[in-house]
Amino acid sequence: MKARLFSYNFANTFIHRLSGLTKLACFLFLTFAVMFSYDLRVILVILCLSIWLMVVSRIRFSQIRTMVWYVTGFLIINAILTYFFAPEYGVSIYKTRHLLATLFGKYTLTSEQLFYQVTQVMKYASVIPLGMIFILTTNPSEFASSLSGVGVSYKISFAVSLTLRYFPDIQRAYTDISQAQQARGMEMSAKANPWQRFKSALLIIIPLIFTTLERIDLITNAMDLRGFGKHKQRTWYIRKRMNHEDWIALSISAVIFLSTLAVTTFINHSRFYNPFI
Repeated sequence: MKARLFSYNFANTFIHRLSGLTKLACFLFLTFAVMFSYDLRVILVILCLSIWLMVVSRIRFSQIRTMVWYVTGFLIINAILTYFFAPEYGVSIYKTRHLLATLFGKYTLTSEQLFYQVTQVMKYASVIPLGMIFILTTNPSEFASSLSGVGVSYKISFAVSLTLRYFPDIQRAYTDISQAQQARGMEMSAKANPWQRFKSALLIIIPLIFTTLERIDLITNAMDLRGFGKHKQRTWYIRKRMNHEDWIALSISAVIFLSTLAVTTFINHSRFYNPFI
């Protein structure tokens, strides 16, 4: 069976054994570290850590292939637009100018601009694998129970659980509708031209919306019939207690985050690492 995008990846690894709350905290620590710093050395360390964690968590490429293509396209478009609208932004940041090539008009390629854009691409490339790991290795029900255990309203926790479960559901519904439409003669294979395939995909959105609304109505009625929201507290069938693996993961993530702040404050004296001085 084809792997579902954003579906929970069943495996017995130390990442899967971590509490959902632990994985959320580690994700936030590492994400804040990457977003705060423009030090390429720190970003590359977190990127290598992200790739290693993805390998350890046994995430198959078939599960993330679609997302990888979308992310790659986004990074390419973002890099082109960044250079198009601010070709000298790197020069203004690093206060030096090393000309590599003259392209056309006011557009020149400098070492500073190239270094800045490589750093920017690496920032996105290091954060996105962390998000994939969090989504694909976290059981939605267990994550909701972890949030409820630290004081988050169980209504909000349950909404988070439903959201995480919704991704594979909507993909499954899209696939079912697409196959039904193709059985009726709609051409969506590689034989059709890209514009025809795009128009065919748009025709699937309307029945997909109605299917989604029907599912929402069904879930809402089921929750009302079971008295959801009547009491302030509830019990959870799945709940993980914090163990030594959780504390080790939290400690490592916190150390990386604090080290990033230390490098930025005491070594670089800026969010930007400047190799040109």
